Amino acid sequence: CEANGQEEAASALPNARLDNPSSFTCTVPVGQETPDTIAPMKTVVIGPGGVPYLTDGHHTLTSFYETADGGPNLHLRLRVVANLSDLSPADFWARMKAEKWVWNYDVDGNEVPVEQLPSGVGLAKFQNDKYRSLTYFARDIGFTPGTIPFQEFYWGAWVRDSGSVDISGWDANNLTSYLSTVESVSRAQVAAPKDAVIDSGRTAAELGALDAWNDGKAATKGEFGKLSAPYSDDKPGKLAYALQYKMGLPR
Repeated sequence: CEANGQEEAASALPNARLDNPSSFTCTVPVGQETPDTIAPMKTVVIGPGGVPYLTDGHHTLTSFYETADGGPNLHLRLRVVANLSDLSPADFWARMKAEKWVWNYDVDGNEVPVEQLPSGVGLAKFQNDKYRSLTYFARDIGFTPGTIPFQEFYWGAWVRDSGSVDISGWDANNLTSYLSTVESVSRAQVAAPKDAVIDSGRTAAELGALDAWNDGKAATKGEFGKLSAPYSDDKPGKLAYALQYKMGLPR
């Protein structure tokens, strides 16, 4: 519902499926959307030949693609931020780079020719940028996710390249170590001067750095408190879910 511009789920049958829209309802019906409800929608730019290029939503659409009740034919609406279909390929990519609507770097920070970018979504077409993954878990702890495409990639590049955070002890397969590293990264995000350039000309303020760690809440509260919940908890944190998935254990 959120990704489709319809706010959130209102009801769902016991056997509700993403590929059966009649099995659930959203709080905002199609046709009654507002600027606030369409803001979270994933975005595309229309390129030469009418081809849509995602500028946000690669992970969300991959989740829909991979889930049992989703797949490549699942219908999802996307918000068009620009129609550049009348441009030549060279001018199109020049505009995409100028607007920072494309992230053409590999997991080591090396530039990738746009011709080699993945042509679609799905885990088989993903590489694991561990630094981007790390900064994802700092959402609303060290920074607020906003409307800038590839926001977490900028923060991830900063962690990888700037030396501002010591992550040498990070064990990406251990919950305690991962949480400790998220705390180190998120505290460094908050401590960075708001006018400090993080990556590619983007400042800490532009990239949503918070004024207070964990939005001023204690470590056991707020988003960090939620993130810290182990898989055995009634409401596990998203980090616990991620590690459970990585280990290939039943979910």
